[in-house]
Amino acid sequence: MQRFTRIGALLAALSVSALASAETFTLTSTDIAHGELMSKTQEFQGFGCTGDNVSPQLSWSNAPEGTEAFAVLAYDPDAPTGSGWWHWQIVNIPKDVTTLAAGAGDASQKHAPEGSVQIGNDYGVKGFGGACPPPGHGAHRYQFTVHALSKKLELPADASGALTGYMVNAHSLGSSTLEALYKRD
Repeated sequence: MQRFTRIGALLAALSVSALASAETFTLTSTDIAHGELMSKTQEFQGFGCTGDNVSPQLSWSNAPEGTEAFAVLAYDPDAPTGSGWWHWQIVNIPKDVTTLAAGAGDASQKHAPEGSVQIGNDYGVKGFGGACPPPGHGAHRYQFTVHALSKKLELPADASGALTGYMVNAHSLGSSTLEALYKRD
């Protein structure tokens, strides 16, 4: 009898685990793939790079309960700066938005969701700044992360990437990351 109780408990745990994983907060893209090289479309235009500088399409699902807004951050931890490189930070995406179209990071085109705020990236401009690793530096990792926020963020107009990251993490109910790669030979 004890054996059947253990088997029943194991099956119940597996069922709960399967249910939980079926509702995991997930980030996907039609333009980039986890562990795969991005195209020249997502490469920066400047600093010796000649790409199209187009932010990728991103979609997310199964946000945690209590989500009031979203933030999307794109970060290169491999940049030879000692602190990585912020490529994109867009915050206060309305809670009913679950997709950013390709090019939403171009602040001049106003394709980002109404009410969202694009933060200055490490290139010194607000919006998306594509991949541009040094030639011969090998593949860099580009971490696109969506955060479900417990509230809209109150940030100064000139908020730094570090301050924005701090506030996002302080109010994140959950996150999902898609890590794409890029290199220049």
